Amino acid sequence: MKNTTRTILRTALFSASAILSILPVFSQNEDHPKFKISPTGRILIDGALYASPQKELFKDGATIPDARLGAKMEYGKWKAKVDVGFAYGKVGLKDLFIEYDINDNNILKIGSFIHQYGLQSATSSSMKPTMEEPVSNAIFNDPRQLGVQYMHSADKYLITASAHVEPSATNFILAPEQFTQEGFGIRSRLVARPFHEDGKILQLGFSAGFATPQRWGNPDSHNAFTLKANYPTRVAQITALDAEVTDAKNLWKMTPELLVAYGPVALESQYYWNRVSRRQGQYHFTGQGAYATLRGLILGGNYSYAMLDGGLATPKPKSLEAVLSYNYTDVSSPKAGIMGGRLNDLSVTFNYYINKYMLCRLHYSYTHTWDRAGTPSVSVNGFMARLQVIF
Repeated sequence: MKNTTRTILRTALFSASAILSILPVFSQNEDHPKFKISPTGRILIDGALYASPQKELFKDGATIPDARLGAKMEYGKWKAKVDVGFAYGKVGLKDLFIEYDINDNNILKIGSFIHQYGLQSATSSSMKPTMEEPVSNAIFNDPRQLGVQYMHSADKYLITASAHVEPSATNFILAPEQFTQEGFGIRSRLVARPFHEDGKILQLGFSAGFATPQRWGNPDSHNAFTLKANYPTRVAQITALDAEVTDAKNLWKMTPELLVAYGPVALESQYYWNRVSRRQGQYHFTGQGAYATLRGLILGGNYSYAMLDGGLATPKPKSLEAVLSYNYTDVSSPKAGIMGGRLNDLSVTFNYYINKYMLCRLHYSYTHTWDRAGTPSVSVNGFMARLQVIF
């Protein structure tokens, strides 16, 4: 493991050095568009205290849940990005994509990245106003996937369409004959935004997707879907919900979304519905969830809008934000014989945007899980803090 980690780090550093070394050559050539390259990175430092009847599961402590180093490139209409991340003793690739800006309204992207699906895809994992993403999004959406996405962004609407392979395609080395066994999927996001000026924003959206069964157990077995999520904290990595849906034929999913902002107050919400059809006459599996998040800027003026993301823009430096959120998630289906559990989560978060690159958060959450096969009900109060740097 140590040798592999050193090899990946050496490769990343060598690649970054090689790219930086050619920067003057491209920048000084006036016959071509300017070649721009800049480093990217992030550091997250978390601390947490827990109060729970099951205290043995949730150990107080501190961790670095995410550290990244990468680079982004621009050359005319072309862009590219590569991120190498380190978390919990493991090194791996994060974003790795090439983007072509056809014009101001149309963008084509190919590589490994988060494909748009619902309002939560408008912000990266470290920029969630609730500190951690709602569990419903963590379990019903997908991590980075290798694929292609087309986006059309107009003044009053946003449309995206994606085709991708299953998430494990970037985690396992497959033999040539196994490539045809990979699960694949398609998805689309449609957003209407009748007005989106500062302090006056209304957005209605709908996303839908389809996927074939994914890898389960070994590279030759692609007949299941795994719906799994941890409790909404990164210091204690404990599974909250876990549903293994075997003998699967396909998955259909959808999520309507709502965003309303007036002055320094905003409301964000989504509902998730996932249906897995199964083979051999077995009853289908249905999972669902929803969240509602109320945001308010105590300092910092009014909320503004990010056109290409289809969501609220990051508040200005020196802004202080209070966030109240509730999430419900259900991955137990008695008729299908799958009891993955149910979850309630209520949280309060304070975000202070120190400057363009730094942010600190204070967070409290109460989470309760029940109805999971072989696991007793669990309740936990989490008191968390985070300092993060992103550039």
